[in-house]
Amino acid sequence: MLRNVFLGLLVGTASCVPSAGDNPVVVDDLGANLAMDVPINRIVSLAPVLTDLLFAVGLGERVVGRTEWGGYPPEALDVVSVGAGLAPNVEVVASRRPDLVLFYRSSANAPALAQLENMSIASGSFRVDSLGDVPRVARIIGGVVGAGDLADSLASAFDQELALARERATKYSDECTAVIVVWDSPPMVIGSGSFLSELIALAGVRNVFDDVRGPDAEVSIETIAARNPDIVVAIGETIPNYAGRREWNVIEAVRDQRFVLISGTQFEYPSFRSFEAAGELREKVGDCDLE
Repeated sequence: MLRNVFLGLLVGTASCVPSAGDNPVVVDDLGANLAMDVPINRIVSLAPVLTDLLFAVGLGERVVGRTEWGGYPPEALDVVSVGAGLAPNVEVVASRRPDLVLFYRSSANAPALAQLENMSIASGSFRVDSLGDVPRVARIIGGVVGAGDLADSLASAFDQELALARERATKYSDECTAVIVVWDSPPMVIGSGSFLSELIALAGVRNVFDDVRGPDAEVSIETIAARNPDIVVAIGETIPNYAGRREWNVIEAVRDQRFVLISGTQFEYPSFRSFEAAGELREKVGDCDLE
């Protein structure tokens, strides 16, 4: 019988290390070592970020279920949808006969994790919120399912490119500042705890709310205006409706229509495509003269 490979929620410094036997051992943040007993050939992924990662490390053919929230690459859309990724229907998930179910780490998934454990179906939960999480989680999943060499190779290349990208970003001559607005009523902005803040930093742009340690925060329009960002980064393909509202025009960048628009899954979560996303942002920002 396959034991729960990950023992609940895996975060932080989880890694794979050699075992005394033939099976790899997964070491989670609690120090629990759990060996897998059978091959993992059928995987249900309940987070688009994990689906993306599985395909990236060559495990796409093993994915037999995905969340309804879409997926990348396009081939992922051919995989059967099992519904919601948070608080999923466990019976539907189990109908795919998975050897392993992967979750986004969330308290909302606790009941589903318990149900799967009672059904002797292995599960693991990951929080992929930063660029550094991409190689970390790739190594863990790759090691557990027997694709460790490729996953480690891709992860090492990612680590190297991230270091180079950060070094390049420090050499950009223009000092450009931005606010990333993700909601307008009430105003919600991205903080340094979001990978989007990391992305614009790689593009040579400083997030004016990088002092917010969490991924996002509710702020006032007046607070945004006081920080006077050069540009407004907005999610979508058209200038947001709030740009036409009088109260928002107290922000100079809004009033002057200095928007950088981003869309696509490469901006929705961290992935091996994040460097392409940062390059796209850099092209859009240019020298920050968007008038």
